[in-house]
Amino acid sequence: MSGSRSSSPNSKSEWSRKENKMFEEALAYYGEDTPNRWDKVASAMGGIKSAEEIRCHYEDLTDDVKTIESGRVQFPKYKTQGYWT
Repeated sequence: MSGSRSSSPNSKSEWSRKENKMFEEALAYYGEDTPNRWDKVASAMGGIKSAEEIRCHYEDLTDDVKTIESGRVQFPKYKTQGYWT
């Protein structure tokens, strides 16, 4: 994580499943090129998270994806049931 995000008191707020779903839907609606994207996502979420919290959450998730895709995190081995096991 970068130092600028970790210094924000809101950068590590807890997110519920419902909040994450609202976040995902708002991100899908407001694409990367949307002016004032984080403010609009915050508004779409009813103001339960600030634009700064939303931006930090997005950046944290993006960093996690990059780490996984780089191979620095081992993919978990799940126990599954089905014909392929």
